[in-house]
Amino acid sequence: MGSSEDLAGAISSVNSDLEGEGIRLRIEQRGQRLNLRGPLPCRTTAERTRVQRISLGVQADPQGLQEARQLLHMVDLQLRRGQFDWGQWRRDRPLRDPGTAPPAAAKDLHRRERLSHQVESFEQAFFSDPMRRRSASGSRTTWTSAYRPYLRRLLKIAGDNDRELDTELLAQTLNSYADGSRSRQQCATSLGAFARHVDVSLPENWRAEAAGYGLHRARFRHLPGDTQILETVLQIPNPRWRFAFGLMATYGLRNHEVFFTDLSALAPGGDRVIRVLPTSKTGEHQVWPFHPDWVDRFGLLELGLDPKRLPAVCTDLRRTTLQQVGRRVAEQFRRYDLPLTPYDLRHAWAVRTIHIGLPDTVAARMMGHSVAIHTRTYHHWITRRDQQQAVDAALARHPA
Repeated sequence: MGSSEDLAGAISSVNSDLEGEGIRLRIEQRGQRLNLRGPLPCRTTAERTRVQRISLGVQADPQGLQEARQLLHMVDLQLRRGQFDWGQWRRDRPLRDPGTAPPAAAKDLHRRERLSHQVESFEQAFFSDPMRRRSASGSRTTWTSAYRPYLRRLLKIAGDNDRELDTELLAQTLNSYADGSRSRQQCATSLGAFARHVDVSLPENWRAEAAGYGLHRARFRHLPGDTQILETVLQIPNPRWRFAFGLMATYGLRNHEVFFTDLSALAPGGDRVIRVLPTSKTGEHQVWPFHPDWVDRFGLLELGLDPKRLPAVCTDLRRTTLQQVGRRVAEQFRRYDLPLTPYDLRHAWAVRTIHIGLPDTVAARMMGHSVAIHTRTYHHWITRRDQQQAVDAALARHPA
């Protein structure tokens, strides 16, 4: 690039790439320096934006253009995270000598920028998966709750320690969550998928370090029994929320699935097998009632005639998310000061199916998760059931 015309063409090409990436900032040449220009927070009122310039203090040459592009991505990242600070972009930065290498800060920036782009690439691949496109709302909820928090933690730890993505950074992020916690296991799942996408090796003991998903020992001993469930529903003054409680108790539904289920089978003559809709978190699946007589006990047949007897909750996924719908249910349980949570009802349903001998593959399908997760989560009860069956079979072969 030997002329100002060549440099201008290169700047124009970079700005076209930025526009294609959806970035509103641009690089411009003013004299012998390169600046950034675009919508930035006002210096006096950060909540407002207007088109402004940032003086980068870099030479208008090919090497300066490369550095300016890196700095632009750093500014864009700060803007998207709400971390932009004018104090970091003072006007008195010295003009870099064309013969000197980019400063260390620019190298640190390049590392952070590269990791940020890797995460963005992973997000695009996640939503491009044909299987996920079948349930767009469920995919958004999964990304928001099960992937994004852990990738943000990864980015923060990388930024705080000026680290590149490697095996040690993955381990450090995983270890930032408590041993035996559900968050730790979800972090392992999220970062494992991310590492495979960017072809970074996982620690050898990754699976062992990630252990802990499911019910803690202190928790599974306190799952509500059938009597407590039937007594708890009497504490709910609103009949609409009693119906919601009854559906979760009888069918083991997730919080949000109460409002994304076809209840027509509860109408007179129906088989009472409800259908969770494809718009839910894990897609369409059918669920049988356990106990079957609870359909009558909770008066759920009324919902077959009029599903609008459920609470009036917004289910328009253009205005809300599955996570927000589920949060509304949990908040209502707390408002009524119930002695159990919505997921206690789901876990109790699962344990009920284990005790009556329903095959794990069938129960897992009804719950909308994999057999592996089902076995891991309910390992205690499944192990007890299998051992009891073996003991019963042995005693039958060799009676006393």
